Amino acid sequence: MSREEIFEQLNEVFRDVFDDESIVVTDETVSADIEDWDSFAHINLIVNVEQSFSVKFSMGEVSSMKNVGAMVDIIASKLS
Repeated sequence: MSREEIFEQLNEVFRDVFDDESIVVTDETVSADIEDWDSFAHINLIVNVEQSFSVKFSMGEVSSMKNVGAMVDIIASKLS
């Protein structure tokens, strides 16, 4: 799966979790960029991303995700 394909799928997950069809995530997207992205929404987001990509993140991986680009890198490594 290419980075572009991962971003396409992630956009759908973000739109579902935050109930906002206008969301378009990039490598630099961080929680402050999306209204309602709080700690509860973050847990919901991680669970939905894991389900969508059929992957499991370790606690270390989750805490190392400083932006969406880092999340994409981890997903890509798990899918390769």
